[in-house]
Amino acid sequence: MSTTAELLKGAAALFPDEVVTTAHVRHFELPLGAGRFALITLDNGLDHTKPTTFGPQSLANLDAALDQVEKEAADGAVVGVGITGKPFIFAVGADLKGVEQLKEWDHAHAIGKGGHDVFKRLSKLAVPTFAYYNGAAMGGGVEVGLHCAYRTVSSAIPAFSLPEVFLGLVPGWGGCALLPNLIGAEKAVSVIIENSLNQNKQLKGKQVYELGIADALFEGADFLEQSLIWTAAVLKGEIVVERPVIDRGEAWDQAVAKGRFIADSKVHGAAPAAYRALDIIAAAKNGDLQQGYDAEDKALADLIMGGELRSGLYAFNLVQKRAKRPAGAPDKNLARPVTKVGVVGAGLMASQLALLFLRRLEVPVVLTDIDQERIDKGVGYVHAEIDRLLGKGRINQDKANRLKALVTGVLDKAEGFADADFVIEAVFEEMGVKQQVFAEVEAVAPAHAILATNTSSLSVSEMASKLKNPERVVGFHFFNPVAILPLLEIVRGEQTDDASLATAFGVARKLKKTAVLVKDAPAFVVNRILTRFMGEIQNVIDEGTPVETAEKAVEPLGLPMSPLVLLELVGPAIGLHVSETLNRSFPDRFTVSPNLKAVVEAGKRGFYVYDSGRPELDPEVAALLEQGDTVLTEEQVRARVLDAVAQEIGLMLDEGVVAEAQDIDLCLITGAGWPFHLGGITPYLDREGVSERVNGKRFLEPGVASVPA
Repeated sequence: MSTTAELLKGAAALFPDEVVTTAHVRHFELPLGAGRFALITLDNGLDHTKPTTFGPQSLANLDAALDQVEKEAADGAVVGVGITGKPFIFAVGADLKGVEQLKEWDHAHAIGKGGHDVFKRLSKLAVPTFAYYNGAAMGGGVEVGLHCAYRTVSSAIPAFSLPEVFLGLVPGWGGCALLPNLIGAEKAVSVIIENSLNQNKQLKGKQVYELGIADALFEGADFLEQSLIWTAAVLKGEIVVERPVIDRGEAWDQAVAKGRFIADSKVHGAAPAAYRALDIIAAAKNGDLQQGYDAEDKALADLIMGGELRSGLYAFNLVQKRAKRPAGAPDKNLARPVTKVGVVGAGLMASQLALLFLRRLEVPVVLTDIDQERIDKGVGYVHAEIDRLLGKGRINQDKANRLKALVTGVLDKAEGFADADFVIEAVFEEMGVKQQVFAEVEAVAPAHAILATNTSSLSVSEMASKLKNPERVVGFHFFNPVAILPLLEIVRGEQTDDASLATAFGVARKLKKTAVLVKDAPAFVVNRILTRFMGEIQNVIDEGTPVETAEKAVEPLGLPMSPLVLLELVGPAIGLHVSETLNRSFPDRFTVSPNLKAVVEAGKRGFYVYDSGRPELDPEVAALLEQGDTVLTEEQVRARVLDAVAQEIGLMLDEGVVAEAQDIDLCLITGAGWPFHLGGITPYLDREGVSERVNGKRFLEPGVASVPA
């Protein structure tokens, strides 16, 4: 058997670029005369923007610190041991950069076992142990604290989670075994499964305390000082921590069943991580922690060597890294300042845009429209949303007053836009209308002003073609709801110059949006792929496959919603319009469904009714459908849909719509909520063999979003 030190030494060789965390031990006398105390501080020597992680060398450092305090505890030299983090950060878990490099199951298993062997030592010391969650804590950071006897948490913590399932892993250093035994299975399933699959939802300090994960909650300003006073009182017996009795009966089984229901509704069995975590939680009912740790080690190794985790890490890197350095964006020094924004239109989309620009840029925003009533409604919407933020305590009264004063509406574009630096239109999706709007704006806006269009499918170059200065027109395509979906497709027209483009990217950064540079091609990225995807679903329905079969066929993709529910969200009329636009450009691949047309003409808002609380085919829509007699199985439908998507992405990359396949995935994740565990779409198509079947080659190199050869 290898010792922990040997295990970690071997693993460290596989992680050459590890940002190493040290474990400093310092000693002091506790308040209240409670005795001498050892405090371990986890610190990677960098500021809070580079959170502390655990790679093999970092674990070895913590192991060495525990050697020291273990001896001190055994000798009676200390009355307790605590562990905390550097300012603003406790620890955010395993160093995932190294995990991507692992090629062998045994190496992956060693990482899991090494973490367990080190963390377990905290629970076996001869004196009580305390974790002080002073800042962000995730994954292994949360788990190291679970191995302690007591925990305190700062009310200032912005993020606390076990996000492993979100990425395609399980909490593998004690989380699955310890958490349900601490707070009960129901709450543990909520933290490990539900929050993870709910876009990696984070807990705040107060919630951590209320869940029973921490035994005490203190303000951030003097958190450590208060934690140490509390520790002294615990050690002296003045405070006795009482924890609830855990229900190990039917409630435990019901919690696991609820977790499986949540996993089914989110990933439809398409990703294994949630189910592996639930198996371990189910087995943890007997309280045998070592059995749980062994199961975590095996699950961790199996998942690390699987495609879903690699896709999850790939997606994580896209959103965290590629999104911050958009491919093809011009030098940011070319960007011009934006001190006033104009919005043409005052409908719902325009009003949402006005609110976003107002909140993020905090500059004057002026709306225009064809009559005063619409303008008043648009400004009223923005005011109401600001009042809502005030009511929720997200902003104070001064800021609310300031923001309201910055938004105005006028009928006359000359009055509104004469000193605007950036004007965006959000009017009816029709080329003639948009060209007219831009001609009117160009006549009154300053020569340097950017003219941006929120078009979802029309040609930006054609829109700019009749202007004196077409070089300042740029596509600025947001996704609905604007406040929630991060993607912003920035479209370069044929004549758009670098300064205009750089300004657009600069504004996107201030708006906190994920900007992707897109060529001026029909429907750009997300709408083109989704329209091809939806179009193929619509085709098989038109040909004769039942609606239910067509919908269920793509469930294994684990998409956030079914195709026809998505169509309802987008609006059948918009879906039809985009399919007509693409049909004009690519008639051989994009069809216009006569059934969809009939649904739109009948004024239906979708295919479903929700009388029973669940989606059921609307009888009125069923009566409109005219179907052929070709009935496909779910497998046949899925193959057709995936083949169509793979073909379209291949053509888009050939056309240079985006720089690389990675940008397609970034767009689908941030603009359409495509699952992290798929890595977007191209890793899934590669893994399922669809890319090679359709295009004769993979989209990504082996080892990118897959296990290295």
